[in-house]
Amino acid sequence: MIIDLPSTTTTQVNTSLVELRETGGAIALGRVLTLVVSAADSDPVEEAIEAANDVSREHPARVIVLVRGARNAAARLDGQIRIGGDAGASEVIVLRLYGQLANQAPSVVVPLLLPDAPIVAWWPFVGPKSPATDPLGRLAQRRITDSAAENAPVRTLRTRGRSYVAGDTDLAWPRLTHWRAQLVSALDLPPYEEVLSASVTGEGDSPSTELLAGWLAEYLGVPVKRVRTTQAQGIVSVSLRRHSGKVVLHRPDGQTGTLTQPEQPTRHVGLQRRETRDCLAEELRRLDPDEVYQAALHGLRRLSGRTTRSTTDASGDSAGRSAGGSDKKSADGKGSSR
Repeated sequence: MIIDLPSTTTTQVNTSLVELRETGGAIALGRVLTLVVSAADSDPVEEAIEAANDVSREHPARVIVLVRGARNAAARLDGQIRIGGDAGASEVIVLRLYGQLANQAPSVVVPLLLPDAPIVAWWPFVGPKSPATDPLGRLAQRRITDSAAENAPVRTLRTRGRSYVAGDTDLAWPRLTHWRAQLVSALDLPPYEEVLSASVTGEGDSPSTELLAGWLAEYLGVPVKRVRTTQAQGIVSVSLRRHSGKVVLHRPDGQTGTLTQPEQPTRHVGLQRRETRDCLAEELRRLDPDEVYQAALHGLRRLSGRTTRSTTDASGDSAGRSAGGSDKKSADGKGSSR
């Protein structure tokens, strides 16, 4: 069910929610958090709403979607309430802000927040450089951005890393969860040797590739080379050098990875790129600060070889050449930066 409330107020939106609950019992009260989604009128807002609806089946929430319209228009608030099949297991409130209201998002949000429930702010498209100091970010316990949606993903990730505050996170981080799991499992198999050095190969402007290299640098405490590839494949391969040889996890097609290591048979593992809804659901499973993500950001400072371009072969080794600048994002803007 979708109920439109043109030229409305937050009081009228709240009144409509109460009436729907009292007359139809359409809105359940078992919400575990308030998810505030911030977007611009030019963004594909429905994609973000669909992802939030899917996630709500695991994390029932009140979803408040703030859409900033033309700032040169007359001040107006257009509201919409979605419940039932149009809202997953949540209640979705879409608020379109025009004119001066476009700069007053926190004032519009506060009357609609669930009492005594955690607040999570999510910028699925372009987000603030410092989420914790953003007016919406100040309201939230957790702040989720997506650097892969930015014009300069890696540069944006590093900028946010410098202004990191406990509670910040980025969807580039859960996109590499499966890579981290496979690498940890590989090092748990014989021969049990220390890692001497590592290299991470991936798309030039892939923030997930950058974070994976930072995570390895921080936790292994060894030199890690970040190799940029001209292939638009997101993360392509990871190579860990030990005395007995290399542990190589290589994903040439964005779907299936091949794990090779000394004294072990070659294994094929699933490394499909994760959907936004899966990454968002993972982030909402914890509302406390993510110390491992913070450590990965810290590890970015330890990387070497960041200006190398290469074409990676099936073994995970690379033939590089020095080049200035950075690779551009893929055409879809975010799908391959994982």
